[in-house]
Amino acid sequence: MDSLNSLFDEAVLLLKDLIRIQSFSREEDQTADQIESFLAQKRIKTNRSGNNVWAFASEYNPVLPTVWLNSHHDTVKPNSGYTKDPFQPIEEEGKLFGLGSNDAGGPLVSLIACFCHFIEKPLPFNLLMIASAEEEISGSNGISSIISQLPEAELAIVGEPTQMKLAVAEKGLLVIDAKVHGKAGHAAREEGINAIYLALDDLDEIRNFEFFKTSPFLGRTKVTATVIKAGHQHNVVPDLCEYTLDVRVTDAYTLEEAFEELKSALKADLTPRSMRLQSSHLAGDHLMYRVAEELDLEKFGSPTLSDQALIPFSSVKIGPGDSARSHTADEFIFLEEIREGIQGYISIINKYAEFSSKQI
Repeated sequence: MDSLNSLFDEAVLLLKDLIRIQSFSREEDQTADQIESFLAQKRIKTNRSGNNVWAFASEYNPVLPTVWLNSHHDTVKPNSGYTKDPFQPIEEEGKLFGLGSNDAGGPLVSLIACFCHFIEKPLPFNLLMIASAEEEISGSNGISSIISQLPEAELAIVGEPTQMKLAVAEKGLLVIDAKVHGKAGHAAREEGINAIYLALDDLDEIRNFEFFKTSPFLGRTKVTATVIKAGHQHNVVPDLCEYTLDVRVTDAYTLEEAFEELKSALKADLTPRSMRLQSSHLAGDHLMYRVAEELDLEKFGSPTLSDQALIPFSSVKIGPGDSARSHTADEFIFLEEIREGIQGYISIINKYAEFSSKQI
């Protein structure tokens, strides 16, 4: 049986190896190689599609339900504020610095360590580890590209930096392009219908807009106007004004429902860019709530997106690290957070297995 110390040591070494490898979204092939190599050294058979890597802790049993462990190995590009080499793992005062150390390298290696702990151990479910690609851009070649190849999840545990608090709901994202049509005319005469003025009515409505339904964990869905453009010449009344809306949708709505509510209130022609990034929430009767209560896990609703938005099954988000450090200069994770993450994930799986067995 692997001790927590050996699992921790291996996890930190793996994280350092991953930090050394550039793994921007769509360019994660080498970190995928590294994860495969790490698991191969433990004689774990892996599967791969593109830069997504997955493996089962024991031979898959189709009679049993499946629990997913998922985190991503792509990163954003380092910003100009870095004072340390983003591709050099540096330990200082109990911290491990490096691009992707916190988001989501720490959660990823902690989940992998937890997964390794349960290799060939009897569980009342299949345990599946998924290291996914393109999470930072919600890319089409990320986790959504392999869902059809995987067994349905009774529960997906998504590793993201949450300070080991349990996100049981997550906001979705809806981006809407709007067009307001007027009529062109000469600015010096009383001609035309100014599309900018028509759009102002919509923008005033948006500024004060409140969606009807409220989420117990995430509050109200929020709409924000973020881009606007109109006109080409100073002496021509513009016949078109275009603006963009950023809508952060709570679990009280599907994206389609939020879109229809906005559409009924605005004059513009609205076109959603995508309906992929749905909000999510864990149903109130899910077994994971008993686990959270038993382990005294603090529950919350997350305003940030993750692969949860693309997983069509019951899911939660939890992991070591702090979301506030994500995408910041000189990104870091405390080493002790990784140790606590491994221990926390193992406790969750043990407790979920205990409760699952009682239900059989």
